[in-house]
Amino acid sequence: MIHILQTEINDKKIRSVITPLLWAVFIIYMAVLFYVTLLAWNYGASFGPQGPGGRNYNLVPFRSIYRIAVFSPGLADPLRILAGNIVLFIPFGFILGLLSRKKSRAILTIPVAAMLVSTFIEVNQFIFTHRVANVDDVILNTLGALIGVIAAIFIGFLLRRVIWISVKNRQ
Repeated sequence: MIHILQTEINDKKIRSVITPLLWAVFIIYMAVLFYVTLLAWNYGASFGPQGPGGRNYNLVPFRSIYRIAVFSPGLADPLRILAGNIVLFIPFGFILGLLSRKKSRAILTIPVAAMLVSTFIEVNQFIFTHRVANVDDVILNTLGALIGVIAAIFIGFLLRRVIWISVKNRQ
C-alpha cells in the first residue's frame, strides 16, 4: 500500500515536470509546422484547377494521392509528398496524445483538431502563398495525427505496464 501511494506521488511529480516541457515542445513544433507549410519553399507541381490569381487547388478527395502514386516517374516523389504529409503531423498527435488524460477521447478529438489545423494551413496556402491548397493534404495530415495519437497511447500503455510490473515485483 505504501509503495503504491509513493508511486502515485512520484507520478504526480514527474507529470508536473513533463507536462510543461511537452507543451513547450508542442509550441516549438507548431511554429516549425507553420513556417514549413506557409513560409518555406514551394515545390510547385499542381494537379488542380487554377483559382483566383493563378493559385491552384484540389477539392476532390484522393485525386492528387492517386495521381502522385500512379504517375510519378520514381518512388522518391510519392514518398516525399505523400509520406511527408503523414509524417509532418505525427508529432501533433503524439505530443497531444501524451498530454491527454482521457485517451479514449483523444483518439477522436486529436485527429479532428489536426484536421482543423491542416484545413487552416491549406486555406492560408490558397490565399497567401502560391502553393497548392489540397484536400488530400488534409486527409494525409489527419492520418498522421491519428498515427501519432495511437503511438502515444500505445507507449503510455507499455510504460504503465512496466511501472506496474516493477511496483508488483518490489512488494
